[in-house]
Amino acid sequence: MCSCGIVFYMDATSHLPEPKTLQEAVVYFSDPDRCFEYAKKMRWPDGNVVCPRCSAAKNSFIKTRKLWFCYACKRQFTIKVKTIMEDSPITLDKWMMAFWLLANAKNGISSHELGRALGVTQTTAWFMLQRIREVMKKHTFDTTKIGGEGNELEADETFVGGVTKNMHKGRRLSVEGKGPYQNKTIVQGILDRNLRKVRAQVVPNVTRETLQDQILKNVKYGSTVYTDNAVAYDNGMQRRFIHDVVNKTETYVRGRVHVM
Repeated sequence: MCSCGIVFYMDATSHLPEPKTLQEAVVYFSDPDRCFEYAKKMRWPDGNVVCPRCSAAKNSFIKTRKLWFCYACKRQFTIKVKTIMEDSPITLDKWMMAFWLLANAKNGISSHELGRALGVTQTTAWFMLQRIREVMKKHTFDTTKIGGEGNELEADETFVGGVTKNMHKGRRLSVEGKGPYQNKTIVQGILDRNLRKVRAQVVPNVTRETLQDQILKNVKYGSTVYTDNAVAYDNGMQRRFIHDVVNKTETYVRGRVHVM
């Protein structure tokens, strides 16, 4: 540490894998430094911390106060600035635990249950749930793009929904004759092989404009992007990315070219 308090320190999450069970999550998020590093990775998955106010990447970290000083706008910022956690006195360990619990609760979780689990009041738990659900509705925690030069990504889409014959009669009659995908929700996924993370987005259709627009919003120029040979990807991708395709009618894997 230098005299001004600016430091660079080791990643506190490096020696423990991400929690898969409730017991592991309780242990994982009980360490303040590890919890902070986990939140940092969620916000800046590529490790490049940028100022949330001016988007400048030149800054210094002050360990004693767990905040950054931006050299561009000359202002300090914490990991909570410009997020759903901003202006909240709730500590990071409770926020991270709430994220984990909600993401892993298949049948959802109530504010009463969350409050008991975190040791907070029901009103505080309700406040947290509302904010977390809002950010999940927006499908992203931040606007940081993934990929980059030398990074490989996969993009594909799928149709999610029940089989027509298993529907209630009224629902089945409303979709019969409208095509096989009328009762389906279209989801496009983009996998960053380096980060081992997937970004999924519900899309209204599978047109070229829609699917390529999502890739442009989420992937850095110069990335290597693999797709199938759908017509939605056959024009325009090469101008922004290193683009290669696999023809699924012939093979599902061609060397490093394959999709989810």
